[in-house]
Amino acid sequence: MAGKPKLHYTKGRGKMESIRWLLAAAGVEFEEEFIETKEDLEKLRNDGVLLFQQVPMVEMDGMRMVQTRAILSYIAAKYNLYGKDLKERAWIDMYVEGTTDLMGMIMYLPFQPADTKEKNLALIIERATTRYFPVYEKALKDHGQDYLVGNKLSWADVHLLEAILMVEECKPDVLSAFPLLQAFKGRTSNIPTIKKFLQPGSQRKPPTDEKFVAVVRKIFNI
Repeated sequence: MAGKPKLHYTKGRGKMESIRWLLAAAGVEFEEEFIETKEDLEKLRNDGVLLFQQVPMVEMDGMRMVQTRAILSYIAAKYNLYGKDLKERAWIDMYVEGTTDLMGMIMYLPFQPADTKEKNLALIIERATTRYFPVYEKALKDHGQDYLVGNKLSWADVHLLEAILMVEECKPDVLSAFPLLQAFKGRTSNIPTIKKFLQPGSQRKPPTDEKFVAVVRKIFNI
């Protein structure tokens, strides 16, 4: 039997968190090898295992995969979370790109100067409630189904739930004007594999704090 996927990244969310989410939703157990120092990262680079000298990197199915999008696409396709045809895949890709844009804004917030954080936080809430969440609310309303694409759990749904929970960490009542997204959140949070990942003690990582920002700055020289 093939070994578990091994994830190489820092001990925080960052770009690896969506990969953790997707593997967990697919019911795939994985191991993590944490990069905790600049030397850990340099060793990976010097060993020639990072195609573009960057992480995240996932060892899986005999490959050393890099580039977040490529890793996620592979996992989604392998575990039947990527639609039944090209059109469904295109919709999943569009929805995923939207949530990725929103999550990227949140991901970089802790790394921004203190004097701009409040303004950027307000922008995140504004974008979430006027640009992104209305799209998903309308999609659920228009087809009246439980999931975004093909009435079946897909990568788009997993990504959207992750994004919703991230925005709620910034503003707990952000879904107040989106009843269908509230129901979607409840539904998808209770899928057994996802419910397990949301429990304390899982491999889900906590929100980025100042202590972790300092560690990341040191590792990546930023």
